[in-house]
Amino acid sequence: MRTQQTAAWFGVDAQIDQALRDCDWGRWHGQSIKDLQANENQALQAWLADPEAASHGGESVRQLTQRVSMWLDSIAQTPGHVVAVTHPFVMRAALMQVLQGAAFHAIDVEPLAMIDLRFNGIWRLRLPGMALDEEF
Repeated sequence: MRTQQTAAWFGVDAQIDQALRDCDWGRWHGQSIKDLQANENQALQAWLADPEAASHGGESVRQLTQRVSMWLDSIAQTPGHVVAVTHPFVMRAALMQVLQGAAFHAIDVEPLAMIDLRFNGIWRLRLPGMALDEEF
């Protein structure tokens, strides 16, 4: 719902792509990190440490990154720009695929954050800059 509402701000009819859905949180759906730390800390720590872990009964980080990787592969040859309004964990997974790293849990994605990924034979991350006349 939140991504559909955000996409509506762009003023166009968005297409829903299931490959960009949020991580399947299983029984953790709707719980805060503080609740998980208090009630399922061992399972949470396992999930944070092991990309294969799915102790919550949902999707592992590895499964999420594979899903997003397949989506990136599917649009790699798409001419023009593709704007995807999606969830922070999906954005992390896309960044990890592009960066080919293992720092998934070290990337914070704030609400309404944007990343710009370009494909020109290889995926590249483009970070927007500031105009020189802007104040800090």
